[in-house]
Amino acid sequence: MPVIEISSLSHPGVEVFSTLTETQLRNRTEPDKGIFIVESPKVIKRALDTGYEPLAILCEHKHIVGDAAEIIERCDNVPVYTGSRELLATLTGYVLTRGVLCAMRRPAPRSMEEVCREARRIVVIDSVVDAVNIGAIFRSAAALGIDAVLLTRNSCDPLNRRVVRVSMGAVFFVPWTWVDGPLSDLRKWGFRTAAMALTDDSISIDNPALMSESKLAIVMGNEGEGLSSETIAEADYVVRIPMARGVDSLNVAAAAAVAFWQLRAPQF
Repeated sequence: MPVIEISSLSHPGVEVFSTLTETQLRNRTEPDKGIFIVESPKVIKRALDTGYEPLAILCEHKHIVGDAAEIIERCDNVPVYTGSRELLATLTGYVLTRGVLCAMRRPAPRSMEEVCREARRIVVIDSVVDAVNIGAIFRSAAALGIDAVLLTRNSCDPLNRRVVRVSMGAVFFVPWTWVDGPLSDLRKWGFRTAAMALTDDSISIDNPALMSESKLAIVMGNEGEGLSSETIAEADYVVRIPMARGVDSLNVAAAAAVAFWQLRAPQF
């Protein structure tokens, strides 16, 4: 692999790490040329394990024979840019986790049919914009038996650098895609929908009818307003989590974890 010593973050090839915004990396006009950034050796290894294509590595000097050694060995012919800790610390917006970053090619988007066809439990993320919440939802989805994630277009990108880090790489092995149509589209693949919302006629999350569903889509709303009235009206069930001490709601990521565990598929 070519190891390239840099003395400036303006060195050709380093701009993917130093100057391009998340939107520029994503490259909405030409998605097949999109890039995303993965941070920390453990998460980079998970991306490689699931088949993501590395394009460039940036790491501190000491990590070439340390934390990044295995990654570099696996990424044959991928340029490895290296510099001092002080230089890399000047990266705008990047607090390096263990001093290793990897630029990777964005995968081709999956179709709804591909993501939903064999799934029994999925989550629909509707208008959730906080990267930490998206990352936490993916991590819980991976741990608690959710087969796939669907996101509305106005939700945070799952391959945002912070989402990837918070999810600990779960975005790489939980299938996901964007959803453009109404909830009713999920009926094509046999799903009933459970909208998580606090309404006068919400049923409790431990209602036996929910567990009896062979295929269930759990719909989570955004951090501020929750789900729209239109989405709630379209759902097969409207579901609430019973709470104590006068608390009327949970953070969306915490609520998702509770819902995933309670509504998990039989034999999970």
